[in-house]
Amino acid sequence: MAVTLTDAAARHVNRYLAKRGQGVGVRLGVKTTGCSGLAYKLEYVDEIGCEDVVFEGHGVKVIIDPKSLAYLDGTELDFVREGLNQGFKFNNPKERDRCGCGESFRV
Repeated sequence: MAVTLTDAAARHVNRYLAKRGQGVGVRLGVKTTGCSGLAYKLEYVDEIGCEDVVFEGHGVKVIIDPKSLAYLDGTELDFVREGLNQGFKFNNPKERDRCGCGESFRV
């Protein structure tokens, strides 16, 4: 499988990287936290590591460390606007449960 991103997510990442003036893509990962056990993390990347797995879509590189790939394989990254709020949304087929506050998930 792969990790993909929607056109809306790619446009947002490209705008941010252009505004930032540097960067090669976006890193997705997971960290242990919250009441359900795992939380998504996202950061902009200036350099790709030798262990990193790289996917590309809509001209944007999505970089994932090997440990996180087991939890993120098949995930689609989207950028959504809901009313006054906007942000990234993770459409992860491996996600089985999400905590009530929406900050963490379980596979």
